[in-house]
Parts: sequence; C-alpha cells; structure tokens
Amino acid sequence: MDYLVDNNGYYGEFGGAFVPEILHKCVCDLQHSYLDIIESESFQKEFNQLLNDYAGRPSPLYYAKRLSEKYHAKIYLKREDLNHTGAHKINNALGQILIAKRLGKKRIIAETGAGQHGVATATVCALMNMECIVYMGKTDVARQHMNVERMRMLGATVVPVTSGNMTLKDATNEAIRDWCCHPEDTYYLIGSTVGPHPYPDMVARLQSVISAEIKQQLQEKEGRDYPDMLIACVGGGSNAAGTIYHYINDERVKITLAEAGGLGVETGKTAATIKLGKIGIIHGSQTYVIQTEDGQIEEPYSVSAGLDYPGIGPIHANIAQQHRAKVLAINDDEAIRAGYELTALEGIIPAIESAHALGALPKLHFDPDEIVVVTVSGRGDKDLDTYLKYNSDGTLIDEEQK
Repeated sequence: MDYLVDNNGYYGEFGGAFVPEILHKCVCDLQHSYLDIIESESFQKEFNQLLNDYAGRPSPLYYAKRLSEKYHAKIYLKREDLNHTGAHKINNALGQILIAKRLGKKRIIAETGAGQHGVATATVCALMNMECIVYMGKTDVARQHMNVERMRMLGATVVPVTSGNMTLKDATNEAIRDWCCHPEDTYYLIGSTVGPHPYPDMVARLQSVISAEIKQQLQEKEGRDYPDMLIACVGGGSNAAGTIYHYINDERVKITLAEAGGLGVETGKTAATIKLGKIGIIHGSQTYVIQTEDGQIEEPYSVSAGLDYPGIGPIHANIAQQHRAKVLAINDDEAIRAGYELTALEGIIPAIESAHALGALPKLHFDPDEIVVVTVSGRGDKDLDTYLKYNSDGTLIDEEQK
C-alpha cells in the first residue's frame, strides 16, 4: 500500500482542498507548479546549499547512551534542535520562501503556535528581503514571549489574535482571512502538514530531508539504513512527516506518533486529535477534527503551544486509520517528566513538543538490540518558563513550594 499523496491530493479519504472561491486560483496555481519547482535543478541547488550553509544541516544522529541503557534499546536522537533557529521549522520555511520567490509573491504571511515556525518564517523573510506578517494567538504571545521578540527583531509584524482560545487554530483562521483579502501578492507560508492540497505534501517533501539523513546516518553507524522504530511528536505533523517520509511504505519500520494528551483524553482538556477526532474539514483539508456532536470545533488544550491544534495533518490521519502508525496520547505531566529526564541523562533540554515524543518511551517495549530513532524537533530554551512551573516528576509546583 502507498501511504503518500495521490494525484488528487488525498491520503486515503483524508486531504483535498476545500477553499473559498477567492483563494481557488492561488491554490490551483500552487498545485500546478509546486512539483515542477521543487524537482527543478535550480531549486534543489539553492535549497540544499541553504540547508547546509545557512541552516547547518545535516543535523546529527546522536546515540543516546544513558537513555538507551534506561529503556533497553539502541536509541538515537535526530537532533533537529541544533538547526539554525532551534527547530525543524527552518527546513520548510527555506523551501517555501524559494517557492514564493519563483511564483513572484512579495508578501509573506504565516501562523504560529509555539513561535518556532514564526521565527523560521521571519528569518527567511529577512534573508530574502520580503515583508512578513505572523499571526499568533494572544495566549501563545504571552507564553512564548521570547519568540515574539525574536520575530520582531527579525523585522516581522506579529499580530496577536484574540478570537476563540487565542491559540494556533485561531491564528490559522486569521492568516486565511488575510490571504482572502490579498490573494494576488501574498504567499501563505504554512508551517505544518495541514491546510489545502498541496500544502501537506509540499511541507512533507521539504521536511523529508530529515528521513533522507537518517537513512544515510544509520548506514554509517549501524551498517543498515533503516531503524526498527521511528518516534515523533505530532500536532499538525511536519517533523513527524519529515521523519517518516522515506520509510512510510517500508513495513519493516514501525512508526509511533505522540500526540498531546493535555490533562487526559477523558478530561476535555486535550489535543489528542487522533484519539478523539471525527472526520471533518479544518483549514481547507478533510481530516480528523476534535468536534462537538453538531460539528463545532472544540477548543484544544496542551501545555505545548506547538501541539495545541484540534486537527491533524491528513498524512497522519491516514496512517493512523490504516494502523500503519501506533498513536499514543502523552499527557502534560508525562511530557514534562520526559523533558526533565532527557536533560538529566543526556544534557539536552528538548522543546516541550519534542518531550511528548520522548514521553512515549516508557509506554513502549523494546528488544535490547532494537534500533529506535526519536526526533528531537526543537530545543527547549523557549519553554524554560513553562518547565519551571513543574517539578521534575511532572507535578505542578504550587506557590507555597516556590
């Protein structure tokens, strides 16, 4: 079975392009040109040079010795946290800004939750001397203050969004409204494998540099180019899509996706879309959506601003439905505990998003010689204020303890 996108922009029954009439031409133009652009020699040369010389790729595949001893497996960490701007987001942002340039667009808009995609977009706009407007929920502006200041320093206009839960979903809504008002000169640089076709496929292709490097690096380190298991966190799903891209049709490789359980899937304070979602349409794509009985989108919750999304990329919805991937809901306390654990064992402070992937390790059983690759999608500097509200066991620090 082929789990990649079909000619109509679908992954099984998920995907497609459900957009307002005013955006129809923009989306169609992108659908008809993105593959020709990405596969062109000039794009590949410029993209790969920027990935190497600007973003700092390839990112290391690090054998985590103490983590491996604890979980009785050979655990490698794919260190996307070491990229320029501190996350995997720069891979996609560099690729899409080159596409926008080739399409003659002058103005870039983006949405962001944790701020990493916003920072990456502001970075590439500064690099290419293009106008940049980033929509960010007011809740996330408060909890990701440092990334907001980075975006502003890079020359971006950050627009706080005050509708809904004031998080990623609402920022995306506002970005789409902007796009509807400026379809001719504006390029919407989406940060994840969400949105109307071709965005999920385009973002997955641009992020697939991650799995291409894993293949090469495992060959050098283990004498074979595939692991037994891949683990990645998933909100919209771009780091996960990049991690699994070259392995998705290789049944020898097990896939584990860690989504945000929040306070627990049964509490109503969760972003566990695959566990709880029903098929619906969100932001131009048919996928799993957390929704009420009458189809209203529920407000998601997670300690992680980057996983706080009520939908899921269609590529991941499909592999979950087809049982190609195992999906685990990792609660706030489990993720925080895993973040502290990696810090103590390996001296690496992961983003809270990435800590959800690490939080899957205690829930899995490994054979001692099993090769496991966990993608550390970002670094934890941006999350220190959040980490410091918790003890290392994942329990909240109450005011008296402080």
